[in-house]
Amino acid sequence: MSTRYAYVRVSTAEQNEARQLEALGGLVPKERIFVDKQSGKDFHRPQYRRMVRRMKKDDLLYIKSIDRLGRNYGEILEQWRYLTREKGVDIVVLDMPLLDTRRGKDLMGTFLSDIVLQVLSFVAENERTNIRQRQAEGIATAKARGVKFGRPPIPLPDNFHAVHKAWRAGQLTLDQAAAACHLPRGTFYAKAVKFEKGE
Repeated sequence: MSTRYAYVRVSTAEQNEARQLEALGGLVPKERIFVDKQSGKDFHRPQYRRMVRRMKKDDLLYIKSIDRLGRNYGEILEQWRYLTREKGVDIVVLDMPLLDTRRGKDLMGTFLSDIVLQVLSFVAENERTNIRQRQAEGIATAKARGVKFGRPPIPLPDNFHAVHKAWRAGQLTLDQAAAACHLPRGTFYAKAVKFEKGE
């Protein structure tokens, strides 16, 4: 007798998994629905790993869409093959009826399923790449507009110029100069370099 499982993933703790749970429509009991709230870039996810350890041959796994399984093309294919071929588990992707390994166990069915899986896995990874590219472009545009990222720089202490001059004249060591300005050694040095470059 096969056991039914479901896997649900959202990328962050703030995102809501309700839509995926609703799509399962009572197909799987709550205690066998495994939910991870983290990125799909790899498969180092605690609930996913826990679920896989419990699954046995002929068990059935439901997921809403292939990108809920993951967003890394190569790893999705590797996990799919591990689950279906090594563990002998069937997988049903709810929003893609062609990806139902219970159907077409013959060569043609497996072939079609593999093609669809490869296309969808590629699309999932491509979307992840596009998101990263859009983020990078957004940051570049914001920087061009003068938006500053990160913590604001520590202002130069009032005595910085005098201490810097004494340090460059060899009257103070780097440690003494940093201490005189109440700055960490590395921060004093970095500010000294910027100051000398006129930044």
